[in-house]
Amino acid sequence: MTIPAARGKPGSDNHTFLVCRTVRSGQRFEYPGNVVVMGDVHPGGEIVASGHVIVMGTLRGVVHAGAEGDEKAVVMAFRLQPTQLRIAGYITRAPDDEGESGTGEPEIARVQDEAVVIEKYQPGSEKRWLSRSMNQEEEEQNG
Repeated sequence: MTIPAARGKPGSDNHTFLVCRTVRSGQRFEYPGNVVVMGDVHPGGEIVASGHVIVMGTLRGVVHAGAEGDEKAVVMAFRLQPTQLRIAGYITRAPDDEGESGTGEPEIARVQDEAVVIEKYQPGSEKRWLSRSMNQEEEEQNG
């Protein structure tokens, strides 16, 4: 089942689509903003967002955050085990040796130094990468 993209201002951080169920194989959600899934994303399920993607469960399907080229977009999940994870133009997947265990803790994926990095999510740490992104943006604007 494919859910069509909702109408709205593309790439706007003020628009968030809430999926209040598990995304099963064959289902695809696409939204021009942020997407929050209150459940799991099964293998074969797909989430595409121009902004951030947050999964309040296990992410085992395909996810594409920053689909319109936003390298500052992030993917967060309670258990991050994607078949494929994309942020803007960067693509990665779960390591083969990780298996079903994972870290057992929430994780966040983001672009850093032209690569996707995945690290343990620590509340309050978003201030660190958000401020770094804002500083980089100011430097780009000021030359």
